[in-house]
Amino acid sequence: MLASLLRILALTRKELLAVLKEKRSRVSLFAPPIVQCLLFGYAATYDISYVPYAVIDRDHSAASREFLARLDGSGVFERIAEPARIDDLKTAIDTRKVLVAIIIDGDFERRLSLGEPAAVQVIADSRNSNTAGTASRYVNEIVAGFGETWAAGHGARPRPVRSEVHAWYNPNFESRWQFIPGMIATLTMLQTLLLTSMSVAREREQGTFDQLLVTPFRPLEIMAGKAIPPILIGIVQATLVMLVGRFWFNVPFSGSVMTLYTGLGLFLLASIGIGLLVSSLVSTMQQAMLFTFVLLMPFVLLSGLTTPIANMPYALQQLTFGNPLRYAVEIVQRIFLEGVGLDRLLPDLWPLAVMGVLSLAAASWLFRHRFE
Repeated sequence: MLASLLRILALTRKELLAVLKEKRSRVSLFAPPIVQCLLFGYAATYDISYVPYAVIDRDHSAASREFLARLDGSGVFERIAEPARIDDLKTAIDTRKVLVAIIIDGDFERRLSLGEPAAVQVIADSRNSNTAGTASRYVNEIVAGFGETWAAGHGARPRPVRSEVHAWYNPNFESRWQFIPGMIATLTMLQTLLLTSMSVAREREQGTFDQLLVTPFRPLEIMAGKAIPPILIGIVQATLVMLVGRFWFNVPFSGSVMTLYTGLGLFLLASIGIGLLVSSLVSTMQQAMLFTFVLLMPFVLLSGLTTPIANMPYALQQLTFGNPLRYAVEIVQRIFLEGVGLDRLLPDLWPLAVMGVLSLAAASWLFRHRFE
């Protein structure tokens, strides 16, 4: 037992040296996850901080001016144009000068004074449906707030029903709080799959794989020695991305560090099992990279990171149950935002454990088969 452990440690040391001995290799392992996390944190967001808009004010009343002042003072909307004709408004949208166009009817103030519904027509450029939907929601919120304030200040009849929204776990609806925890799992899986799938391919290309076969190493020991370095590197990469999210983007961390690393550990086992399966099937590093990126895209798309799983077709929803990244994204997001413990994460943890056992067993069988 001790001899087997020493052989595994020796092979682990050899793999770490092969990956980390060059400065460029070290930079390529740890710099890209940080850069990608920063890029996703700033670029991959559904939040809107700037909405150019045009307005046709047919009322020119104190009420319409007050409403437009609310839009201008929101810090998000900027009035670009006040065209006199609908055709000019259409041209502004077609040329992408404005994202939203607002038309205020000529009886806007009169209807408000009488307690009747006063319409504000909102036309959004929906060539980008996410942006248009978010901008329209912002306008609706300002319209609702203006209506309440006007009714209270002018003795008009208030709306009989009003909604009060209380957002749990993400009070400001910041999409960054959703993306950054999910990127911890996604970027870790990318690097882990690459390292693991390329490990055996590198041996074959360098001509050292045959030398490895004549050593006293057993197939299980070789597999363990190939698996441990990516696990260690994956944990370091996940930690770096977590620190960027927590201290650079100020994403709150409500859970336990031990719970987080337990979930990441099971996720890394499943990812490494998949990587070892790939490495046992390919012959070159180029093939390993190709297989990795072919696998990674479906994993990301079916993880629920960018689109909710419930919105996918039923057949694709069933496929997500075999995707380890789906469970990892759920685990990391819930630990960050909800602060849940292991007991509430069991529905996500045990599938990762099963995937890890099955993929490692299959990789072990393939290794023994190739050796024989």
